[in-house]
Amino acid sequence: MSRPWPEKLDFSSRDKALHARFDDGCAFTIPYETLRVESPSAEVQGHGPGQKKLITGKQNVDITKAEPVGRYAVRLTFDDGHDSGIFTWDYLYALGEAAR
Repeated sequence: MSRPWPEKLDFSSRDKALHARFDDGCAFTIPYETLRVESPSAEVQGHGPGQKKLITGKQNVDITKAEPVGRYAVRLTFDDGHDSGIFTWDYLYALGEAAR
């Protein structure tokens, strides 16, 4: 079975959320706060099991830039300077399911 592929990613500073629609019919709204505190970067997730850091105070974070990474991901830059996480389509889909 093929993995869901994003059809549309709409970054809304007004809503402070990513509105994502995938080709399997699923659509998600993922708050920017969730994207920031669950960033897949080593800075947040650590380098191994049990090393994830608790990130707080990001309720009003905004995304200033979204850049494609190949055909498999997007790199997000947040207004607090964080820009080291690469969000794969699978990871965005998982965050969307968890945000439901």
